[in-house]
Amino acid sequence: MIRPLLNTLKAQPGSAASPEAVFNALPHPTLTLSADNRITAANAAAESFFQAGISVLKRYSVADLAPQDSPILDLIAQVRERAASVSEYRVAIGTPRTGGERLVDVYVAPISEGDGGLVAMIHERTIAEQFDRQFTPRAAVRSVTGLASMLAHEIKNPLSGIRGAAQLLETTVEEGDRALARLIREETDRIVKLVDRMEVFSDQRPVDREPVNIHVVLDRVKQSAESGFARHIRFVEEYDPSLPPILGNHDLLVQVFLNLVKNAAEAIGPDTPDGEITLTTAFRPGVRLSVPGNSERVSLPLEFTVRDNGPGVPEDIRQHLFDPFVTTKISGSGLGLALVAKIVGDHGGVIECKSRPRRTAFRVLMPMYKGAGSAE
Repeated sequence: MIRPLLNTLKAQPGSAASPEAVFNALPHPTLTLSADNRITAANAAAESFFQAGISVLKRYSVADLAPQDSPILDLIAQVRERAASVSEYRVAIGTPRTGGERLVDVYVAPISEGDGGLVAMIHERTIAEQFDRQFTPRAAVRSVTGLASMLAHEIKNPLSGIRGAAQLLETTVEEGDRALARLIREETDRIVKLVDRMEVFSDQRPVDREPVNIHVVLDRVKQSAESGFARHIRFVEEYDPSLPPILGNHDLLVQVFLNLVKNAAEAIGPDTPDGEITLTTAFRPGVRLSVPGNSERVSLPLEFTVRDNGPGVPEDIRQHLFDPFVTTKISGSGLGLALVAKIVGDHGGVIECKSRPRRTAFRVLMPMYKGAGSAE
């Protein structure tokens, strides 16, 4: 599959790209395997996927990268038996350096020279599913908008009356009953705060935006976290200093990343001695998404990631993480990540979460600022 393409390019004197450049330009992790299933070559995407260079990967066979019950070895045996390409979906693959398992789609084909060599291309399911679900958080946020408006108009007024009555009771009842009146007032205040937070979802006004340096935003978030809720956690910065600005609202972006960092710090917990949060910025020119109702594909080349080494997000709520009222916290309202998804969506971006133990990453993809004369 790959080698015939490379040979064709090599045979064309006018070809501008070298075979190695074409191989490394493939967007999906791609490996070539010897007759005994050892790795003989890997493109740049594969090195990134396995977090290891080619010199390290060549020490491994496919059996070293897959759990014992993974069907990948059977898949390779089928390809050799049939001498034809075979695909397998939802295959578990581990990584040699980070451990754990990742679900991927694998495409394996024989190399035409007949020496038993194979080429394997990996399609990470989290990325494929992201494109299928890219606008699900926005839809979930819109579904709660009507509820937020109703709560604001129909519940806050009677709550105000209940609170006022509780205040009067505190001054008239006996000492033993004042605690109950105080409890009514405090619980009423808590409900009002929850309704106030939900009112944000019903705000349909356009976001005021201007060119924003994302590193200024992340520096402010880091300073706030280190002086408060994340003082016990080590921060690692992996920034691309050449990133162009994004067209956004500075305060809302601070709110987004402060929320993500706070969630990461709470997931790590105060008793983890090696707690670490990594803030990453990168330029990914190949990321383009199809927007419903628009025939054009939108480019989202700016990638910002908040990664932690906490226990990870439970699998049963991972698919609904950005829905309102979904939370793993005992005292949480489940509105924080829904609000994050709304703000990111209002900026024309998308957010996804990839999680496994000791490696949970929230990745935000955003469009870049192209100048005052360009269309948003």
